[in-house]
Amino acid sequence: MINKIGVIGGGNIGGVVVSEIVSRGLARNVGLVDVKPPEFAKGKCLDIAEATPVMGRDVNIEGSKTYEVIEGADFIINTAGVPRAVRPDGTFPSREELLSINLKITDQVAAGIKKYAPDAFVISIANPLDAIVYRLFKKLKFKPNKIMGMAGVLDSARYKYFVARAANVSVENVEAVVLGGHGDTMVPIRSACRVYGLPVEQFVSKTQLAKIEDRTRKAGGEVVGLLGSGSAFVSPAVSALEMVEAIAFDKRKIVPVAACLQGEYGVKDLFVGVPAILGKNGVEEIIKIKLTPEERAAFKNSINAVKKTCAAVDKAK
Repeated sequence: MINKIGVIGGGNIGGVVVSEIVSRGLARNVGLVDVKPPEFAKGKCLDIAEATPVMGRDVNIEGSKTYEVIEGADFIINTAGVPRAVRPDGTFPSREELLSINLKITDQVAAGIKKYAPDAFVISIANPLDAIVYRLFKKLKFKPNKIMGMAGVLDSARYKYFVARAANVSVENVEAVVLGGHGDTMVPIRSACRVYGLPVEQFVSKTQLAKIEDRTRKAGGEVVGLLGSGSAFVSPAVSALEMVEAIAFDKRKIVPVAACLQGEYGVKDLFVGVPAILGKNGVEEIIKIKLTPEERAAFKNSINAVKKTCAAVDKAK
């Protein structure tokens, strides 16, 4: 069992993260930070704590508006940021449009982590994901293996779900991976998609797959549009905890994450979605996938989009 997990941001995602940690008995202690008045984090934690007798879990849960509550955490899950919301005209802002305001929030988050949990593994969910985790890395100056973004687990899960529905099989029968930035340029890797170990095209037509892959790239926006306010929250939360469990239990599990590349795929010092082995040291190894020419071109395009966003981060004060 993990001694302590710190969660930053107590909105929909953060709330599910804390609830799931408790229901799974994943940690002995949970600290939740949220700046919303009057005592939002304390209220959310009290609500979850009052459910522990029903869950049958003895977990210490503490909420606060300030960061001392995460002191000594082994893991930090960052969800802090302004979510996307539908505009009056029916459109919604891209993840990148949220960059300016969320960078300011991220700088506060980084300061809190640096002061109270300097030895933690950091998993960031906040959007625009690639840029936010990049900013955290620059501010925290952690080793690359200790900090990562949650993107690929979620994006790949969406791809798997859509394929399973189209193939009319269990989601457990589908293997799939999505590479690249966490946005509209992400790359579902059809050549690596399998249904019961067999090529996906044996079960789903190329036309259907093209539609599924397009839907996967836009899946976050689809949820935002349906909700009207805020974004997906259950799927990101459980995806982050899959990463926590892979590290905490030294599973050496291959998981798609936004990792800081150090020359892999021809990229250095950028966080890009790739499959990686997660174990007791965090990101232990980046896995190289053999791509088709079309997938390679799409992946390069996605990397360029991440570079562009991170260049904007570097210019921001």
